[in-house]
Amino acid sequence: MRRPRPGLVVAGIIAAVLGATLTATPVAAGTPDARPIAAAVSAPTAARCPELRLAERWYGDNARLIQRVIDRRGRCSWPGGKAPGHRPYAVFDFDNTLIKNDISDQTIFWMLGHDKILQPPRRDWRATSRYMTDAGARALRRACGSLARPGEPLPTRTNTRCADEILSVRKEQTTTTGEEVFAGYHHRRMEAMYAWVGQVLQGYRPAEVRRLAARARTAALEAPIGATQRVGSTRQTAWIRYYPEMRDLVRTLKRAGIEPWIVSASPKEFADVWGGGLGIDRAHTIGVSQLTTRGRLNGHLEGCGGIPDGADAIMTYVDGKRCFINKRVLGMEGPRALRPARRALRPVLAGGDATTDVSMVKDATGVHVVLNRNSAELMCVAYDGDATGDGRWAINPMFIQPLPRLEEPYPCSTTAALGPRGRERPARRDDGTVIPDQEDTVFAG
Repeated sequence: MRRPRPGLVVAGIIAAVLGATLTATPVAAGTPDARPIAAAVSAPTAARCPELRLAERWYGDNARLIQRVIDRRGRCSWPGGKAPGHRPYAVFDFDNTLIKNDISDQTIFWMLGHDKILQPPRRDWRATSRYMTDAGARALRRACGSLARPGEPLPTRTNTRCADEILSVRKEQTTTTGEEVFAGYHHRRMEAMYAWVGQVLQGYRPAEVRRLAARARTAALEAPIGATQRVGSTRQTAWIRYYPEMRDLVRTLKRAGIEPWIVSASPKEFADVWGGGLGIDRAHTIGVSQLTTRGRLNGHLEGCGGIPDGADAIMTYVDGKRCFINKRVLGMEGPRALRPARRALRPVLAGGDATTDVSMVKDATGVHVVLNRNSAELMCVAYDGDATGDGRWAINPMFIQPLPRLEEPYPCSTTAALGPRGRERPARRDDGTVIPDQEDTVFAG
């Protein structure tokens, strides 16, 4: 197991030697105890770069790696105080990266509990996704089709059968009887179930969706850590917390002149609401973006990378995340947006926790921040990069309820990655060589 460096012993002595001021911050409720972490103190610079205030909570050398990027790429190193060329920026996944748990889950749970899911047009659930199978549409119609007219709310708070069928699509991608719900999409450019979470909102205005998301946010933040809630006939997670360490990182980047962006596979309206708690506005929030008809969401998705609007063939997922970063942040159009941008235009820092984040995390030029949630492809790339690369991989246990060590090695050489057609395949480096199986070495305990 990779071991952390020793922690701070006498903060005042270190501060005096380095000419820096360290701020001791108590560990927040719900944060795991600080066994696998270490303090990271950056050397002072002439312009006094902003420093992470919660550096001691990061694992190993991770805070030092992040601080090095802030020092070298932030405004304190800009000649004459002016950003050279393109202003440096950072990109973050949202769910389980900047927060603990999932905003799409909590918003859908809340909507099911408050009768806010609308009956789709013609009671035909295929109208909610071009990738929905006949079996999926049939199961949803049987469970929910007679309960409301098209465009009216379904009584999911009291009708367990309908709520369970919708929940099964969200959580399992199958019907309650185990039949496949989605098929036929490019698995490196989108995840049909993630897109469907937004597509079932068709008929609402974007502002109305943000209001629903805000109410779900309030409930999730007020629920105690570990709380559950009844959804249909099941018990589901009821809480979310912002990671204080990630909030500190975002604030430090902003002070340093490095623009933070959210790049989420949740609906943009959900991410817009939650990003405000980190000081990231809607203009710097990228999510699954739905088109509108007469001001109302129509169930079709914005295009990217030469894929037109309404084709519903790309979203902020794996290579789609890279595409929308290149489009939104850099203004790139056409198929080239699917490829890595020129090195000088890529993010200086990228953070993620799952397969959906692989492409954008790899593209970072300064540091790759990875929260270990045992997502095979991302962890294969991260551990391999950490072992063979240039020391820019900051792999960290989750800050709240971190996972224990994965006992078996990640199957990088065989099944860790997902192909365009959804088939498992080996994880590969950029040069095409297969990544060998990797041991899980960054964990709590």
